[in-house]
Amino acid sequence: MINRVEKLSLLSEMIAFAKYDKDIRRIEYNFLLGVAKQLDISREDFEYLLENPVTYTHLKSHSERIVQFHRLVLLMNIEQEHNEDNNSAGVIKLYNFGLRMGLSHESITKVLYLMESFPNKIVPPDVLIDIFKTQYN
Repeated sequence: MINRVEKLSLLSEMIAFAKYDKDIRRIEYNFLLGVAKQLDISREDFEYLLENPVTYTHLKSHSERIVQFHRLVLLMNIEQEHNEDNNSAGVIKLYNFGLRMGLSHESITKVLYLMESFPNKIVPPDVLIDIFKTQYN
């Protein structure tokens, strides 16, 4: 299980991802707040992170990095639902965040490619895990 510092880092990273191109939209804010609740981060701490990002902490657990990548895929899809003209920028942003997390570029590329074939571009968690598991072994 990840500790509080790692949880704050994950959430801060997601906020940075959402802010990458402009302000956070209400739907993104609500999604991020839901992730904060899931991570047992208080609303006050979440609000603080919006203006005061914490230093990135690399997750040691490969499975936690996959879960975080999946959250970023979901966040990107929320973002793109309301911003169709910036599709390639979102994909590049997601790819770079995945590399920064230490995930293999082959797995990231495969997820981004397969994403197009799923409804709403949402890769099911089991498919995503299988992609990364294959590359990890």
